[in-house]
Amino acid sequence: MIPMPLARVAEITSGALTGIADPRAVVRGPVVVDSRAAEPGSLFVALKGARVDGHDFAEEAHRAGAVAVLAARPTEAPTVIVGDVLAALAALAAEVCAELPGPTVLGVTGSAGKTTTKDLLAGLTSLIGPTVSPAGSHNNEIGHPLTVLRADAATRFMVLELSARNVGHIAALARIAPPQIGVVLNVGTAHLGVFGSREAIAKAKGELVEALPGKGGVAVLNADDPHVRAMADRRPARVTLFGRTPEAAVRAEDLSLDDRGRARFTLCTPSGDAPVALRLYGEHMVYNALAAAAAAYELGLPVATIARQLSESVPRSPWRMEVTDRPDGVTVINDAYNANPDSMRAAFVTLGELGRQRRRFAVIAPMLELGEEGRLLNEQAGRMAAGAGLAGLIVVGGEEARSIVAGAAGAPVLHVPDPPAAAQALLPRLAPGDVVLIKGSRATGLERVAELLLGGAAQ
Repeated sequence: MIPMPLARVAEITSGALTGIADPRAVVRGPVVVDSRAAEPGSLFVALKGARVDGHDFAEEAHRAGAVAVLAARPTEAPTVIVGDVLAALAALAAEVCAELPGPTVLGVTGSAGKTTTKDLLAGLTSLIGPTVSPAGSHNNEIGHPLTVLRADAATRFMVLELSARNVGHIAALARIAPPQIGVVLNVGTAHLGVFGSREAIAKAKGELVEALPGKGGVAVLNADDPHVRAMADRRPARVTLFGRTPEAAVRAEDLSLDDRGRARFTLCTPSGDAPVALRLYGEHMVYNALAAAAAAYELGLPVATIARQLSESVPRSPWRMEVTDRPDGVTVINDAYNANPDSMRAAFVTLGELGRQRRRFAVIAPMLELGEEGRLLNEQAGRMAAGAGLAGLIVVGGEEARSIVAGAAGAPVLHVPDPPAAAQALLPRLAPGDVVLIKGSRATGLERVAELLLGGAAQ
């Protein structure tokens, strides 16, 4: 964060300083919402959650060096009191972004693949200059402004991930850090229960395109997704297409997969071609790589440089197609960060690719936030699993998991209540050479299964 006197923080956030707060004290960052991350010069943002109230940790943050606390009520520490802490955090981030000396802001959105694409793109922009990007999936009304506030005068690029849980969310995030380049990956069925239809999801994702400036803005759109391609009409920004269709300016040709399910292809651009050999698992990763390549190409990176960086990139965010080989030869595919019908399908395709001529197991949990179609879509996931040639399927969860079990009728399926039970059931069945896929919605905590399976190998 750029250094800022506490009086200026109060002015930006329309806040009032408590008596013990020194208006001349300088906040230098970082801005944090976890008191354990506070350090000298930081600003602690006291958020009230369902289980924990940040106001209770204000004094702890101050003792760790925080200059002040941004809060909704007085605390035992120097405090900037505001009416709405989240709105104040957004206002502070927007002002800091506006005062920075012209970094290029790149936004990434889509129903699936945002985090991987963001990580790939940040790796590419880092070749040109100092880059700020979120850790993991800090892509909402909390994580987004916190990421922006990490930028300082040296920052040349901000690669930001924008999520939407309803119409208007992406537009609000884009106002904090207005993007010059907007990447839209796909329109799927994630959060279908919230939006109600794929058309509504497309409307929300398209807010990133609408936020681009008409002069100098670039919309990087998936040519192979009709909902995304139609977004070209939503703003006068220049459009560049990526995909596998010949019409895409940045495209993949001669695609093949190695024996581990990793894609190799020729990256084609208007300026030439170059070979890419991804170290990421699954054919679906090709679109993430192409999206990052198209945005980097717009920044002027040579195609050979883009291809080389993509080929060297490894997963940077946890629980997304993490492939680990145990010492005994069992392979664990940990894709437990989240799940929706599109990503579930891609995960099973990858399991088939990586598990050729091997025994395959899957541990899956219900896909959530799918609304009235949730039961049907989870049944379809069960049928997909039943048709995947599995040696065993373990379904984790309570009543909501029964739709998957029903869909998998006739397959070797076991229904268990929680991740530890899944690991306990699976560990004795595994033999050298087996492959296990772990996939479920974030709330189900299936990453614990991967931890127990990998730990169990050493016992």
